[in-house]
Amino acid sequence: MNIKNYFVHESSYVDEPCKIGKGTKIWHFSHVMKNSVIGENCNIGQNVVVSPDVQLGKNVKIQNNVSVYTGVICEDDVFLGPSMVFTNIINPRSGVIRTDEFQTTLIKKGASIGANATIICGNNVGKYSLVGAGTVVTKNIPDYAIVYGNPSKVHGWISRNGQKLLFDANTDIAICNETGEKYKKINNKVNLIK
Repeated sequence: MNIKNYFVHESSYVDEPCKIGKGTKIWHFSHVMKNSVIGENCNIGQNVVVSPDVQLGKNVKIQNNVSVYTGVICEDDVFLGPSMVFTNIINPRSGVIRTDEFQTTLIKKGASIGANATIICGNNVGKYSLVGAGTVVTKNIPDYAIVYGNPSKVHGWISRNGQKLLFDANTDIAICNETGEKYKKINNKVNLIK
């Protein structure tokens, strides 16, 4: 007897085989394709496509109208905003089959991608980073970075809890005003220090 411990709306499709974690919810008009792995407590909004072999960690939130293409890996606690876009081919042509050229895009733990942002394939989005709405990501995004624009540029730094970090000019240390966690910036890279 196969008892599902996740929810799939009756208008959605889940192809077999797939692995879907406990507590996950798949809402209206969505399609999860074969060999996808979806972690526990994910929320997949309306009109979402999860292509074959996609990997989603735990607690991933996908808002409406997002297509997560083959080659995309989302670690735990990732947020994908409404109508944001992934790609998986650099030079697509309708008449040329390039499925063997899909590139990997890694969205690291805790990253948030805003509405209508575009992530060009082969680029990684750093842990706990924040990609602003409408941003076009054309290169790797550092951990804890706030990026926006076309093309994306780093405009600041953000804590794990989503608070803007202000670094002391003498020590290059910032403290999250919500949690008290300390962060150190060295050579334009930010790390949590305990």
